[in-house]
Amino acid sequence: MKSMLSTAPGGPDTLVWTEQPDLSPAKGELLIDIRAAAVNFPDTLIIRDLYQMKPPRPFAPGGEISGVVAALGDGVQGFEIGDRVLALTGHGGFATQVCVAAPQAVKFPEDMPFEDAAAFVFTYGTSYHALKDRGDLKPGETLLVLGAAGGVGAAAIELGKSMGARVIAAVSSQEKADFCRSIGADDTLIYSREMKREDQKGFSSQIKELSGKAGVDVTYDAVGGLYAEPALRTMAWKGRYLVVGFPAGIPDIPLNLPLLKGCDIRGVFWGASVFQDPKGHAQNIAQLQLLYAERKIKPRISASFPMTDAAKALEMMQDRRVLGKVVLTNS
Repeated sequence: MKSMLSTAPGGPDTLVWTEQPDLSPAKGELLIDIRAAAVNFPDTLIIRDLYQMKPPRPFAPGGEISGVVAALGDGVQGFEIGDRVLALTGHGGFATQVCVAAPQAVKFPEDMPFEDAAAFVFTYGTSYHALKDRGDLKPGETLLVLGAAGGVGAAAIELGKSMGARVIAAVSSQEKADFCRSIGADDTLIYSREMKREDQKGFSSQIKELSGKAGVDVTYDAVGGLYAEPALRTMAWKGRYLVVGFPAGIPDIPLNLPLLKGCDIRGVFWGASVFQDPKGHAQNIAQLQLLYAERKIKPRISASFPMTDAAKALEMMQDRRVLGKVVLTNS
C-alpha cells in the first residue's frame, strides 16, 4: 500500500508518496482497492490544519473515493469481493487502499466510470441537500450560485435546472462563465476575483439586473467573504440564503438585512446531515443515482492526474483554477 502523506502542516508541496503496511479490514469494515479519488476544497485546508476535522499525523488527505472491494471484515453483509463501490472517507483517500465502515460505502453500476463515481457524492450530495432540504427550491424560482464553476457550484447548476429553477451563475472569469452556460446556466455574471468594498455595490447591481425586481429566491453561497453581503442585498421576500463555504473568508453580515428582506440565512453542513438524518441521506443518494441514469447530472471532470501528482491537483484547487471536478487515479 502507498499513500500521499501529510507529515506536517503545510501546502501541497509538503505531501510525500510513502509506502505503508497493507491494510486489513476490522469488524464491520470493507477494504477497498482505490481506483480514483476526487479532489475537494477541504483537502487544501486539512493539510494546513485549517479544517474542522484534524486527523492525527501522518495522514493522507482525500475524502471521496471509488474502487473495488478487496476484503470483508467480520460481520459485513450486503457486499462481496469485487463489488464496485464509492465512499466518503473524511481523509485517507489519496492512497492505493482504504478501510471504511460498510455503511459508508455505496455500490454503483458497471456503466458508471470510476472517475465519475469518485467525483459524485461530495458535490451532488452537498448541493442536493442544500437546494432540496435547506433551500426548499421550487420550480420557477430564481437560483443564484456563487462560485458556480467549482465542483459544488457546477452540481448546483445542474440540480437547480433539474428542479425547474432559473439559474444565474456568478463566476470570476469569462472561461468559467462559458463553462457554466455549457452545463445549463440561464444567465452568468462575472465578479471581481479580488472583491473590495468599493466593488460590492456594483456586484449587487449586476445581480439585480439579472434577477429583476422580485429578486433572488435562493442564493447558494460557496464563496463567502466580501461577496456575501452584496448577494444578500438582492434576496427576494422570504428568500433563502444558503451558507455553503468560505474560500474567500468568513463574512461579516449586517443582521438588519435578513430583517428588511424577510429572508432566511440557512447553514448547509452536509457532512453532519449524513449522520443526523441517515434515512434522508440514503433517499437523496438514490434520487441522485436516478438523475445520473437519466443523464440529467454528470460530474464535470476537467482534469485527471495520477495519484502521485496529488500536489498539482491541490494547487489547482487552492488557486481556484478548477472547472467542475479534478480526480486522481491509480493505474
